[in-house]
Amino acid sequence: MSEISLNNESNNNLNQKGKKPDWLRVKLPTNKEYQKVRVLVDKYKLHTICESGNCPNMGECWGRGTATFMILGNECTRSCAFCAVKTARPKIYDKTEPKRVAEAVLKMQVKHAVITSVNRDDLKDRGSEVWHNTVLEIKKLCPDTTIETLIPCVKAKWEALYHMISPGQEVVSHNIETVPSLYKEIVPQKKYDRSMEQLRRIKEYGKKTKTGIMVGMGEKDEEVFQVMDDLAKLNLDVLTIGQYLQPSQKHWKLRNFVSPEKFEIYKSEGLKRGIRYVEAGPLVRSSYRAEKHVHV
Repeated sequence: MSEISLNNESNNNLNQKGKKPDWLRVKLPTNKEYQKVRVLVDKYKLHTICESGNCPNMGECWGRGTATFMILGNECTRSCAFCAVKTARPKIYDKTEPKRVAEAVLKMQVKHAVITSVNRDDLKDRGSEVWHNTVLEIKKLCPDTTIETLIPCVKAKWEALYHMISPGQEVVSHNIETVPSLYKEIVPQKKYDRSMEQLRRIKEYGKKTKTGIMVGMGEKDEEVFQVMDDLAKLNLDVLTIGQYLQPSQKHWKLRNFVSPEKFEIYKSEGLKRGIRYVEAGPLVRSSYRAEKHVHV
């Protein structure tokens, strides 16, 4: 199979030191499973974070017959400096979307489905009704399929949170994204303590908890370790750590490439602190190999 480096003009991910290291290479999607997923995503008019987020693992994941569905549209009310998803005032959401997602999961014969969404601060319930119904519809059509929901910040609307996480998904994820010192610049509409509180409430509700952070954004190792300490206090189940890749020249500037050896150190430190499972590597993303996390 041929390969493509993420070091190309369309990704605009070069830094001032030149092209990317060899470990940031992904395979071109060419197999039949990839084409099958492509057809189904188009047929059911679905959005995926794989596409909207410019995920480097799309070829691998779609080639395994899996995809991370993004509900509630593909326009976000927030303007995070790292994210490739378009910022805009979203359109009225489609109430038929939960059934369409469930039908696609059935057609794809997905054993573990990952659902995420844009932020919908324009909605009083933060989109929780659509979240709730999407999980219910998948469970109805595919009772043996396990589900991870990667939910956005609800801005302390805890009733909305509980409605999102109540219909039966096995794993609930909410990403911390980065270290506290970078929050104001990278995720200006988010608060570190509030996201930690959201994870705490998810854990206390009885769900398997998961979060993810990116590195290479200008953080210090000590700050990453402090985030791990905070997460360990919550008895977090799964932590993912991956390399930040700058989507365009308008986004937060990539500060450095983190070596595979450093990612191994991060993994070791996370486990030492009591986090049950740590997935760390240059190409790791929140939903990367998520099917493993349901069994942690």
